[in-house]
This record gives sequence, C-alpha cells and structure tokens, in this order.
Amino acid sequence: MRIRATVAAVSGALALSALAVPASQAADAPSYSKEDVRAAAQAARQADADGPARSTFAAEDTGTPYALDLSFSNVKINSGKPIVAGISNQVTVPVTYTVTHEAGMDLNAADLMIDVEIYRGTTYEDATKTLFGDDWPVCTPTSSTTDTCKGTIDVYPDFELVNADATTWKAGGYAIDWNDQDPESEDIDWSKVGFAMQDGLGSTKLQRYSKLTVNASPEPVQKGKTITVTGKLSRANWETHKYAGYSTQPVKLQFRKKGTSTYTTLKTIKTNTYGNLKTTVTASTDGYFRYRFEGTSTTPAVSATGDFVDVQ
Repeated sequence: MRIRATVAAVSGALALSALAVPASQAADAPSYSKEDVRAAAQAARQADADGPARSTFAAEDTGTPYALDLSFSNVKINSGKPIVAGISNQVTVPVTYTVTHEAGMDLNAADLMIDVEIYRGTTYEDATKTLFGDDWPVCTPTSSTTDTCKGTIDVYPDFELVNADATTWKAGGYAIDWNDQDPESEDIDWSKVGFAMQDGLGSTKLQRYSKLTVNASPEPVQKGKTITVTGKLSRANWETHKYAGYSTQPVKLQFRKKGTSTYTTLKTIKTNTYGNLKTTVTASTDGYFRYRFEGTSTTPAVSATGDFVDVQ
C-alpha cells in the first residue's frame, strides 16, 4: 500500500516527509510512497528541462532522463460516473486504461512505476491538486506492446477536500523506469531514468454527497383535506465536515399511487435558505409522497424515500 506524503525535489534528490501515517500502514508500506514518486517525476522534469530527452545511456547524458516509449489511452474513471464523496468515509473508485509501450517492457516490474491520476489546474505538469490511488495499478499484457491496467482513485474527504474541489477534474498519467536505481538515493543518475508523462487523458466530476428527506402529514387524512409535505435537501460540506442545507434549489414533489410503481411530479418548489422544503396538496387517494432533486454539476441527484399517507 502506498502512503500519502508531502515531498520536495531538491537538486535532483528526494526530500521525504510522511504526514500522519498510521503505524499499521507504515509497517506494510514500501520505503517510498506515491507522493515520493511524484517528487521524482518533478525532479525528472526539471532535469529534462536542462536538455532534450535522450533515448540512450551515453555518458554525456548524465543528469538528463531519457524518454520512455510509452503512452496512455482509453482512460475510464469510475466507469464514466461522477465521484461522490460524503464528509468522512474514504471513497475508492476504479480507473482503467490501456498502455502502449516498447516490446518487452514489464509494467509490473518493481523498478517501474506507472499510474493515472486526476488533478485540478491548467495542466498536469502544473497541477495545483492531485488525487490518486493508495495502491499501485495492476497491468495485464494483451500483446508484446500493450497492457490493460486497473487502478483506483482514493478520496479522503475528512482531510484532503475543500468545497471548491466539487468541480471537473482532468486526468493525466506518468511512468518512471528507475532501471534498478533507488528513488530515495541522493546520487540518482538521471541518464538511467526513463520518464513519460501524458496529459489530456479525460476528465471526471467530483461531487458533494446529497441527502433529501420528506414527511407528509397528517397520517391518516380525510379525502379532500390538506396534506402538508415538508423535507430538507442537504449536502456534504468538506470544510466543516457536516451536512448543510442546499439553498434555493428546485425540487420536485412527486406522488406514487398505492399499488403502482411510478412516481408522477405534482409540482416543483425551491428550498429556502436552510435547504428546507414545505408545500401542501389535497388528499385524494392512498399513496406515497417524495421529493426528487435532479442534481447540479457539484451535487448529485437524490430522491427521498416515499412517505405513505392513508387517505380515508
């Protein structure tokens, strides 16, 4: 399992400082983490900026990574669905993709690190925030030059998200071939490190988990009398780690007659400043009332569980 850490690349070496790593994870984890590898990628890019990437290990290439013959395609994050996170529970979603590479390359080799991540920012190279999987992907060869890889994106809303993160995230991928070198070494020979990075691999939405309640009363009620239907629409606040009302949002009041399976929309109302809902209808027949929210770009659709009213 990989460890989340804060790192920096200084003069081509890795400065490592793991943050809040549980002892149980630390005991099972490798000596370097996913963020350590990101630091190495940063250092590789910096080294590459000093001269063109080369494809040989010639002596004059010392300090410059060579370009890996490798590319990503067919990236799919969470099966094409948005990633929805609440206020505390870890969320893990699948990531699948195809990697095309030079013949004979073993993507599961211990000294080759590869992954697809999601990020916020203008470009992958200059990402302001990145989310990735706790475990390394598993790649299965489909030919001598292609692999199908399966990984994850792991999201921790209790410490790594803010509300502004509810937006569209882009996808990028990288690969580093250390060629038996130690990523933690201060004497890395970058001319023996292969590096590839690719942006524009797709996108996904990260959304704030939503909740919706309903209560129809009185129960039972006489036919022709007034039924008052109340409820509340709320969503995860990743900064207070509580659920807060979602204000001024259109919500449908729907009804399903007893013995049927389909809800019909009666009217659409808006939540108030606190996310509360309240409206009235005339009692006509036994059935279930519910509220239905169709969602926004930052918040998924949600339906309340139907509340049965006995009309006498």
